[in-house]
Amino acid sequence: MREIVLDTETTGFEPAEGHRIVEIGAIELVNHLPTGRVYHQYINPERAMPAEAFDVHGLGDDFLRDKPRFGEIAVAFLEFLGDDFRLVIHNAAFDMKFLNAELGWAGRSLLPMDRAVDTVAIARRRFPGSPASLDALCRRFAIDNSAREKHGALLDSELLAEVYLELIGGRQPDFALSHAPEGQSGDGISSWRPEPRPQPLPRRITSGEAAAHRAFLEGLGDSAIWRRFD
Repeated sequence: MREIVLDTETTGFEPAEGHRIVEIGAIELVNHLPTGRVYHQYINPERAMPAEAFDVHGLGDDFLRDKPRFGEIAVAFLEFLGDDFRLVIHNAAFDMKFLNAELGWAGRSLLPMDRAVDTVAIARRRFPGSPASLDALCRRFAIDNSAREKHGALLDSELLAEVYLELIGGRQPDFALSHAPEGQSGDGISSWRPEPRPQPLPRRITSGEAAAHRAFLEGLGDSAIWRRFD
Protein backbone atom coordinates (compact mmCIF):
# COMPACT_ATOMS: atom_id res chain seq x y z
CA MET A 1 0.00 0.00 0.00
CA ARG A 2 1.44 3.36 -1.06
CA GLU A 3 0.63 6.43 1.04
CA ILE A 4 1.75 10.05 0.75
CA VAL A 5 1.86 11.95 4.05
CA LEU A 6 1.35 15.56 3.01
CA ASP A 7 1.17 19.07 4.42
CA THR A 8 0.80 22.50 2.85
CA GLU A 9 1.41 26.03 4.10
CA THR A 10 -0.74 28.84 2.73
CA THR A 11 -1.14 32.61 2.82
CA GLY A 12 -4.55 32.33 4.48
CA PHE A 13 -7.63 30.21 4.96
CA GLU A 14 -9.68 30.49 1.76
CA PRO A 15 -8.53 30.09 -1.85
CA ALA A 16 -11.82 31.75 -2.86
CA GLU A 17 -10.44 34.93 -1.25
CA GLY A 18 -7.24 34.77 -3.30
CA HIS A 19 -5.06 32.90 -0.82
CA ARG A 20 -2.46 30.53 -2.23
CA ILE A 21 -0.13 27.68 -1.30
CA VAL A 22 3.43 28.73 -0.40
CA GLU A 23 4.93 25.35 0.55
CA ILE A 24 4.27 21.64 0.01
CA GLY A 25 5.97 18.84 1.94
CA ALA A 26 5.28 15.15 1.39
CA ILE A 27 6.77 11.79 2.41
CA GLU A 28 6.16 8.48 0.65
CA LEU A 29 5.28 5.40 2.71
CA VAL A 30 4.90 1.88 1.35
CA ASN A 31 3.28 -0.58 3.74
CA HIS A 32 3.71 2.06 6.47
CA LEU A 33 7.48 2.30 5.95
CA PRO A 34 9.30 5.38 4.58
CA THR A 35 10.81 4.70 1.17
CA GLY A 36 13.20 7.67 1.25
CA ARG A 37 11.27 9.56 -1.45
CA VAL A 38 10.36 13.05 -0.30
CA TYR A 39 8.76 15.99 -2.09
CA HIS A 40 9.44 19.51 -0.81
CA GLN A 41 8.78 22.74 -2.68
CA TYR A 42 8.45 26.42 -1.82
CA ILE A 43 6.05 28.28 -4.11
CA ASN A 44 5.67 31.92 -5.14
CA PRO A 45 2.05 32.74 -4.21
CA GLU A 46 1.92 35.70 -6.63
CA ARG A 47 0.56 37.89 -3.84
CA ALA A 48 1.87 39.61 -0.73
CA MET A 49 2.29 37.43 2.34
CA PRO A 50 -0.07 38.67 5.08
CA ALA A 51 1.62 39.52 8.36
CA GLU A 52 -0.34 36.87 10.26
CA ALA A 53 0.77 34.18 7.79
CA PHE A 54 4.41 35.31 8.11
CA ASP A 55 4.11 34.97 11.89
CA VAL A 56 2.98 31.34 11.49
CA HIS A 57 5.31 30.18 8.69
CA GLY A 58 8.23 32.59 8.80
CA LEU A 59 8.11 32.80 5.00
CA GLY A 60 8.32 36.34 3.66
CA ASP A 61 7.88 38.01 0.29
CA ASP A 62 11.63 38.36 -0.29
CA PHE A 63 12.20 34.64 0.28
CA LEU A 64 9.32 33.53 -1.94
CA ARG A 65 9.82 36.03 -4.77
CA ASP A 66 12.23 33.85 -6.81
CA LYS A 67 10.43 30.56 -6.13
CA PRO A 68 8.46 28.86 -8.93
CA ARG A 69 4.74 29.43 -9.29
CA PHE A 70 2.39 26.51 -8.69
CA GLY A 71 1.72 26.10 -12.40
CA GLU A 72 5.44 25.56 -12.92
CA ILE A 73 5.68 22.74 -10.37
CA ALA A 74 2.29 21.10 -10.92
CA VAL A 75 3.61 18.40 -13.27
CA ALA A 76 6.47 17.40 -10.94
CA PHE A 77 4.10 17.34 -7.97
CA LEU A 78 1.57 15.12 -9.77
CA GLU A 79 4.36 12.84 -10.97
CA PHE A 80 5.50 12.42 -7.37
CA LEU A 81 1.96 11.45 -6.38
CA GLY A 82 1.69 9.00 -9.27
CA ASP A 83 -1.45 7.03 -10.06
CA ASP A 84 -1.74 4.65 -7.10
CA PHE A 85 -1.66 6.59 -3.85
CA ARG A 86 -3.56 7.52 -0.72
CA LEU A 87 -3.00 10.92 0.87
CA VAL A 88 -2.58 11.18 4.65
CA ILE A 89 -3.33 14.74 5.76
CA HIS A 90 -4.04 16.45 9.08
CA ASN A 91 -7.34 18.30 8.54
CA ALA A 92 -7.58 16.95 5.00
CA ALA A 93 -10.44 19.18 3.87
CA PHE A 94 -8.26 22.29 4.25
CA ASP A 95 -5.25 21.05 2.27
CA MET A 96 -7.38 19.34 -0.40
CA LYS A 97 -9.33 22.57 -0.87
CA PHE A 98 -6.13 24.47 -1.59
CA LEU A 99 -4.50 21.75 -3.69
CA ASN A 100 -7.54 21.43 -5.92
CA ALA A 101 -7.88 25.19 -6.24
CA GLU A 102 -4.25 25.45 -7.37
CA LEU A 103 -4.59 22.46 -9.72
CA GLY A 104 -7.73 23.95 -11.20
CA TRP A 105 -6.04 27.32 -11.81
CA ALA A 106 -3.16 25.45 -13.44
CA GLY A 107 -5.54 23.57 -15.76
CA ARG A 108 -4.81 20.17 -14.16
CA SER A 109 -7.09 17.37 -13.01
CA LEU A 110 -8.30 17.65 -9.42
CA LEU A 111 -7.53 15.18 -6.64
CA PRO A 112 -10.53 13.06 -5.55
CA MET A 113 -11.48 13.64 -1.92
CA ASP A 114 -11.81 9.89 -1.38
CA ARG A 115 -8.04 9.59 -1.87
CA ALA A 116 -7.46 11.50 1.40
CA VAL A 117 -7.31 10.09 4.93
CA ASP A 118 -7.88 12.73 7.63
CA THR A 119 -5.75 12.11 10.72
CA VAL A 120 -7.78 14.66 12.70
CA ALA A 121 -10.86 12.46 12.21
CA ILE A 122 -8.90 9.35 13.22
CA ALA A 123 -7.61 11.07 16.37
CA ARG A 124 -11.09 12.26 17.37
CA ARG A 125 -12.49 8.75 16.97
CA ARG A 126 -9.69 7.26 19.08
CA PHE A 127 -9.58 9.98 21.73
CA PRO A 128 -13.02 11.64 21.89
CA GLY A 129 -13.00 15.00 23.62
CA SER A 130 -9.20 15.30 23.59
CA PRO A 131 -7.21 17.88 21.59
CA ALA A 132 -6.43 16.66 18.07
CA SER A 133 -3.87 19.23 16.95
CA LEU A 134 -0.54 17.97 15.64
CA ASP A 135 1.29 19.37 18.68
CA ALA A 136 -1.18 17.72 21.07
CA LEU A 137 -0.80 14.35 19.35
CA CYS A 138 2.98 14.64 19.41
CA ARG A 139 2.78 15.17 23.16
CA ARG A 140 0.40 12.22 23.57
CA PHE A 141 2.73 9.86 21.69
CA ALA A 142 6.01 11.27 23.10
CA ILE A 143 7.15 12.43 19.64
CA ASP A 144 9.84 15.11 19.74
CA ASN A 145 8.47 18.23 18.04
CA SER A 146 10.96 20.67 19.57
CA ALA A 147 12.15 21.71 16.08
CA ARG A 148 8.66 23.00 15.28
CA GLU A 149 9.20 26.67 16.15
CA LYS A 150 7.40 27.68 12.94
CA HIS A 151 4.97 25.71 10.82
CA GLY A 152 6.87 24.08 7.95
CA ALA A 153 5.30 21.70 5.45
CA LEU A 154 8.09 19.11 5.34
CA LEU A 155 8.76 19.05 9.08
CA ASP A 156 5.03 18.82 9.76
CA SER A 157 4.65 15.95 7.30
CA GLU A 158 7.50 14.10 9.04
CA LEU A 159 5.84 14.58 12.43
CA LEU A 160 2.48 13.61 10.95
CA ALA A 161 3.95 10.38 9.56
CA GLU A 162 4.96 9.39 13.09
CA VAL A 163 1.60 10.44 14.53
CA TYR A 164 -0.29 8.58 11.80
CA LEU A 165 1.52 5.32 12.45
CA GLU A 166 0.80 5.69 16.17
CA LEU A 167 -2.87 6.32 15.43
CA ILE A 168 -3.17 3.15 13.37
CA GLY A 169 -1.02 1.13 15.78
CA GLY A 170 1.96 0.46 13.54
CA ARG A 171 4.66 3.06 14.07
CA GLN A 172 8.17 2.11 13.03
CA PRO A 173 11.13 3.39 15.08
CA ASP A 174 13.16 4.78 12.21
CA PHE A 175 11.67 8.14 11.29
CA ALA A 176 13.96 11.13 11.52
CA LEU A 177 13.11 14.82 11.63
CA SER A 178 15.05 16.29 8.74
CA HIS A 179 13.48 19.49 7.46
CA ALA A 180 16.45 20.17 5.17
CA PRO A 181 17.10 16.83 3.41
CA GLU A 182 20.22 16.32 1.36
CA GLY A 183 20.09 15.51 -2.32
CA GLN A 184 17.05 17.62 -3.16
CA SER A 185 16.68 18.24 -6.87
CA GLY A 186 15.08 21.14 -8.69
CA ASP A 187 11.75 19.32 -8.94
CA GLY A 188 11.41 19.18 -5.15
CA ILE A 189 12.05 15.44 -4.82
CA SER A 190 14.88 14.30 -2.56
CA SER A 191 16.51 11.09 -1.39
CA TRP A 192 15.68 11.44 2.29
CA ARG A 193 16.95 8.58 4.47
CA PRO A 194 15.38 7.61 7.81
CA GLU A 195 17.66 7.30 10.84
CA PRO A 196 17.27 5.52 14.17
CA ARG A 197 15.48 7.38 16.97
CA PRO A 198 18.19 9.12 19.08
CA GLN A 199 16.44 8.33 22.37
CA PRO A 200 14.30 5.23 23.02
CA LEU A 201 10.66 5.81 23.88
CA PRO A 202 9.79 5.57 27.58
CA ARG A 203 8.19 2.36 28.80
CA ARG A 204 4.41 2.58 28.74
CA ILE A 205 3.71 -0.30 31.13
CA THR A 206 2.87 0.84 34.66
CA SER A 207 4.49 -0.59 37.78
CA GLY A 208 1.14 -2.17 38.71
CA GLU A 209 0.87 -3.86 35.33
CA ALA A 210 4.44 -5.16 35.63
CA ALA A 211 3.70 -6.57 39.10
CA ALA A 212 0.51 -8.23 37.84
CA HIS A 213 2.46 -9.80 34.98
CA ARG A 214 5.09 -11.21 37.34
CA ALA A 215 2.39 -12.64 39.60
CA PHE A 216 0.72 -14.25 36.60
CA LEU A 217 4.00 -15.90 35.56
CA GLU A 218 4.62 -17.17 39.08
CA GLY A 219 1.29 -18.96 38.91
CA LEU A 220 2.29 -20.79 35.74
CA GLY A 221 5.14 -22.68 37.41
CA ASP A 222 8.83 -22.98 36.58
CA SER A 223 8.30 -25.04 33.41
CA ALA A 224 6.01 -22.50 31.67
CA ILE A 225 7.45 -21.42 28.35
CA TRP A 226 6.53 -17.78 29.01
CA ARG A 227 9.02 -17.61 31.90
CA ARG A 228 11.82 -17.79 29.33
CA PHE A 229 10.85 -14.33 28.10
CA ASP A 230 10.22 -12.66 31.42
